Amino acid sequence: MKTRFHKMHGLGNDFVVIDARETPVEMTAPRAHAIGDRHTGIGFDQLILLEPSSVADVKMRIFNADGSEVEACGNATRCIALLMEGPADIETMGGTLHTEPGDASATVTLERPAFEWELIPLAMPMDTREMPVGWDALEKPAAVNVGNPHVIFFVPDCDAIDLEQLGPVIEHDPLFPERINVNVATVVSTEHIRLRVWERGVGLTRACGTGACATAVAAIRAGYVQSPVRVSLPGGDLIIEWAEGQPIRMTGPATHVFTGEADWDNFG
Repeated sequence: MKTRFHKMHGLGNDFVVIDARETPVEMTAPRAHAIGDRHTGIGFDQLILLEPSSVADVKMRIFNADGSEVEACGNATRCIALLMEGPADIETMGGTLHTEPGDASATVTLERPAFEWELIPLAMPMDTREMPVGWDALEKPAAVNVGNPHVIFFVPDCDAIDLEQLGPVIEHDPLFPERINVNVATVVSTEHIRLRVWERGVGLTRACGTGACATAVAAIRAGYVQSPVRVSLPGGDLIIEWAEGQPIRMTGPATHVFTGEADWDNFG
């Protein structure tokens, strides 16, 4: 049976969104991976499955292109905000997010970030402000969990880092038992950061909303920038607001590309 889906993106980070609130859709890792194939499927960075929620307006499940299910996705949350057509609470594995749609944009309020090593999680105790570890040119990252886990490397020029080579090495390092999202950032001024992200289970992406949040939080904690801060990714800019002990607010674009239909049984 064919059901409807939406193709959407946030700053080029693209999604297939399936609304399964009325007609349930069984989603498995192999099926998600098949749908995500850009040659034989539909193609996406993440697949978003909307389901009924008993604690919020909707439940959002997130599958990466490799089929793995993950906790949070900031860019996707802004897209779902547009579909909800009004302020909404969204249940995720990474916590409940509040969204406020705007004109082709949205603001998402994430829960308070976590910095404790066991909540990142790391395989051993260490200071997450400046971890005593390194991989080639990347050293002494900060670690932040914003609903999903991130390490952030502050470097003179983020474009000069071979993230396509180093990203998968760091993502799969035994130090990170649940793998890790890898961010390389350059502080341009106290109000501006440039950022590139290697997403676990996806690879290099044009934008990562939770990566922008984690990087802004780490930079504010280190005194490099002040809130609000503009984070520039290859796909465009996000505005991040955060103060110690408070939730994170992220504002940026979201785009509905087209609506289609598919029979998900054709994907295994």
